[in-house]
Amino acid sequence: MERFTISMDDQLAADFDRLIAQRGYQNRSEAVRDLVRSLLERERGGEAAGGYCVANLSYVFNHHERDLAERLTALQHGQHDLTVATMHAHLDHENCLETVILRGPTPAVRGFADALIAERGVRHGMVNLVSVEVDGGHDHSHGYVPRGKLKTHLHMKPKT
Repeated sequence: MERFTISMDDQLAADFDRLIAQRGYQNRSEAVRDLVRSLLERERGGEAAGGYCVANLSYVFNHHERDLAERLTALQHGQHDLTVATMHAHLDHENCLETVILRGPTPAVRGFADALIAERGVRHGMVNLVSVEVDGGHDHSHGYVPRGKLKTHLHMKPKT
C-alpha cells in the first residue's frame, strides 16, 4: 500500500469530515480511496469502447402512461443478452422504480441504458457502469452439475 499526504484548507477538511461521517466511512483514507475509484471509473467509462462492464440502471416511471411498461419490457427483451436481472418496485398507485442489472460490451450497455432512459415517460434515470476485466469463457463446476453438463461462462473482475 502506498501512502501520500494531501493538504486542504480548514473549511474544506471540515466539510469533508462531515460528509464522510454522514456516509459512514471509518476514516478519511477509505473515503479518498472511494473518490479516486469513482473518478477513475468515470474516466474509464468514456474510453472503454472495446471493454466490458457491469452496470446498474435505475429509473422511475408512471405505469399508467400509455404503453410505457410494454415499451420498457420490449427494450429489455430486445437486449436480453445484456440484461441479467430486473427488480420492479411499486412506489405508489402510479409510480414504479425499476432496477436493471446489465453486463456486456461497454458501448452496448451504455447505448441500451441511454435508450431506456430516453423513453418518453421515464424519469430519474441513472446508470452506474463498472469496467471489468473478462476472464475468457471456460468450463468448470461451482457445485452440482449433471454428468457431462459443465457450463461455459465468463468471470468478470471489477477493475480497481
